[in-house]
Amino acid sequence: MTGELLLGPGEVARTMRRLAHEIVENNHGTDGLIIVGLLTRGHPLALRLGRLINEFEGVEVPVGSLDIGLYRDDVARRGQPTPLRPSSIPANIDGATVVLVDDVLFTGRSIRAALDALLDFGRPARVRLATLIDRGHRELPIRPDFVGKNIPTALIQEVQVLLKETDGEDAVYVLNTEASHA
Repeated sequence: MTGELLLGPGEVARTMRRLAHEIVENNHGTDGLIIVGLLTRGHPLALRLGRLINEFEGVEVPVGSLDIGLYRDDVARRGQPTPLRPSSIPANIDGATVVLVDDVLFTGRSIRAALDALLDFGRPARVRLATLIDRGHRELPIRPDFVGKNIPTALIQEVQVLLKETDGEDAVYVLNTEASHA
């Protein structure tokens, strides 16, 4: 596979700061705000957003994690079972504004699964979606409220997000997978 670096560590950090400010501005502050990251890479991004909001607002916003494995619509087709990881919702979501966080928005199917999983924990007043990368190609009518970067891609391409917490570095690459199949 060949790839192109789209965001390096500095760009990822600036993008996350901007997203944190947009979330607080859209919510008119931090009251009733809960941030929930999808496992795996959405959770470290959610933790970063929580830390950034704390830095400039002086308020600790509850941050949690959500495992969508059992809610995916491709569970039967995947062959091997998805390992289950515990979800952790740190506050009552009833009546709250929940910001779901994921690294890449593609078809929208993961977010549909996340909405189903989230509603098992309660009934939020509003659910917002923040994503580091929106690559297009939606199969479901799902749109992010907060986008780090829109990256138009071809279906044969792949977007790879690397995070310091999971991969040792912060970077976003677009991989050309067709070259590896030739």
